Amino acid sequence: MSSSKPLRGVRIVSLALNLPGPAALMRLAQMGARCTKVNPPAGDPMQHYTPDGYALLHKGVKHQTLDLKTEAGQAALHKLLPQTDVLLTSFRPSALSKLGLGWKTLHRQYPALSLIEVVGAPGPLAEIPGHDLTYQAEVGLVNGMDLPPSLFADMGGALMASEATLKALIALKTTGKGSRHEVALSDAAAWLAMPRQMRMTTPEGAVGGAHAGYRMYACKNGRVAVAALEPHFAVSLCEAAGFRLDHPVKDLFKPAARKAIEAFLAGQTRAQLDKLAAAKDIPLMTLAR
Repeated sequence: MSSSKPLRGVRIVSLALNLPGPAALMRLAQMGARCTKVNPPAGDPMQHYTPDGYALLHKGVKHQTLDLKTEAGQAALHKLLPQTDVLLTSFRPSALSKLGLGWKTLHRQYPALSLIEVVGAPGPLAEIPGHDLTYQAEVGLVNGMDLPPSLFADMGGALMASEATLKALIALKTTGKGSRHEVALSDAAAWLAMPRQMRMTTPEGAVGGAHAGYRMYACKNGRVAVAALEPHFAVSLCEAAGFRLDHPVKDLFKPAARKAIEAFLAGQTRAQLDKLAAAKDIPLMTLAR
């Protein structure tokens, strides 16, 4: 990340628990914002199931513990809000309203305060419970009985929340007023799944296995992630494999190209392929078995 601090002087208070809010807060703190995390008395669940991860995400973030269901907790929060530019939350809308933190109430009390609401799904669907796994499943990112390799909806939502914060701050500069921005994790999952919806990553897609230059292969002592998609990379790869190309794009979709590359890589060690990649400018990454 750049060493510049474009959000220096910006004050952010987060009530958002679990991964998306803290991950967004991490990015905002890295951009120079003064960030305060308000946790309930029981703490953020992430503190209990991933304490090291929680500490990483909150590096440089000030903490307060408040029970917002009590008058004392409410009073302490409302002491913070007049000096706050952005409030980040992850409650369902009904829960936010019960705490007296709905947008209409906040905007009336603090006209310059912006609200970023991280929710599961947009609009009226925000009241339906869900988590990263259900949002990924909804857009076709869950294969068989295996869990996804990462929390894509949560992390995509964190990026969208930090983006929404930047939008709010730009709007504040131009209008002098705070604004409300809803960030739905289901929308984040749908955005990340777009290449699949476009059939780019399905088996017949160019980056789903149909292109011989963009696949996983076995080598003598491991695996190889080959990403020779552009024609000049594909030409270099096929020259190394001894496969003659008549067309640097169309021919890579032929079974003969895959078989030639597969056979070549199977006879090479990781060290040999690393050396080849550097010498011939081929994008590949060797991995252990």
